[in-house]
Amino acid sequence: MRTPKEMLDLILQIAQQDDRIRAVTMSGSRVNPDCPVDIYQDFDIVFHVKDAAPFWDNMAWIEENFGMPSLLQKPESSVLMPPDGDGHYVYLMIFPDGNRIDLNVSPEEYVPDGEPEILLLDKDGTFPAIQPAKDHWYIKKPTEKLFTDCCNEFHWCLNNVAKGIARDELSYAMEMLNHYVRDELIRMLEWYIGAEHDFEVSAGKMGKYFKKYLPEDLYQRFRATYTDAEPENIWNAAFSMLYLFGDAARAVAANLGFSYDVQEEKGIEQYMTQVKEGLLQYE
Repeated sequence: MRTPKEMLDLILQIAQQDDRIRAVTMSGSRVNPDCPVDIYQDFDIVFHVKDAAPFWDNMAWIEENFGMPSLLQKPESSVLMPPDGDGHYVYLMIFPDGNRIDLNVSPEEYVPDGEPEILLLDKDGTFPAIQPAKDHWYIKKPTEKLFTDCCNEFHWCLNNVAKGIARDELSYAMEMLNHYVRDELIRMLEWYIGAEHDFEVSAGKMGKYFKKYLPEDLYQRFRATYTDAEPENIWNAAFSMLYLFGDAARAVAANLGFSYDVQEEKGIEQYMTQVKEGLLQYE
C-alpha cells in the first residue's frame, strides 16, 4: 500500500504537470486533528480549474494519471442519485492497493464550507486564504423547539415500529426502527455528548465516535438497540431505544434548561405495550 506521502506526491505531480489545474486543496479527516489516523482515511482532494468540461467522465485521463481504480463511482454521471449540476465533476476511487481518493474537479470560485481544509498548491498565488476551521461535525447546541421536535418525532415514529411488528411487516418495521427512530436517537445522544463537553467536540458522522464519548453504560445500552429480524428482539430493541432516549433527553433538558414531555413518553410506552401484548381490540 502506498504511503500517504507517496499519494500526496502523486496528486501534486499530476497537478503540477497539468496547466489546466491551477490550485489543489485537501479537506476531510487527513487535515482534521480531531480524527483518528489510520490506513482507511480518504484523500479528499479538489483540483481547482477554470473549465471542468475536459475532465468530465474522462476515464482515459484518470487511468493515465492515477491508474485504473478497482472500484469507482462518478456521482455526476448517476441517474440513481441525480447530481447538483453545478459544473464540477467528482471521481470517487479506490485503488488496488487500498488507497482511496475522492477527487473533485471544480471550476467554481472557492467558498469555504466550514470543514477543515488546507491549500496544497497555488500556481497563481491568488488563492483565497483558508481560515482554520473546527471539525465540520462539531455538535451544535439545539434550541428548545428543536429539542422538543426531536422528542416528538422519536416518540411518534415508534408507533409505526409497533404496527410494523404486529403486522409482520419486517422491512417496514426495520426501516422505521433503523432510520426514522434511530436518526432521532442519534441526534439526542449527540446533544447529550455536546452538553457534557460544552459543544466543543464532534461525535463524528452518524455518531461514529459514540464509543469514545458516551459513558460505558450508555454506550452498551446503545449497542443493545441493534437487533436481528426476530420479532421479540425487534420489540426489545424498540423499548431499549425508548428508555435510552428518555434518559438522554432528561439529561439534555436538565443541562440546557429545557422541558421534557414525560407524558408523551408514557403515551408511546403505553401504546407499544398494548400492541405488543395484543390488548387492542374492538368492544
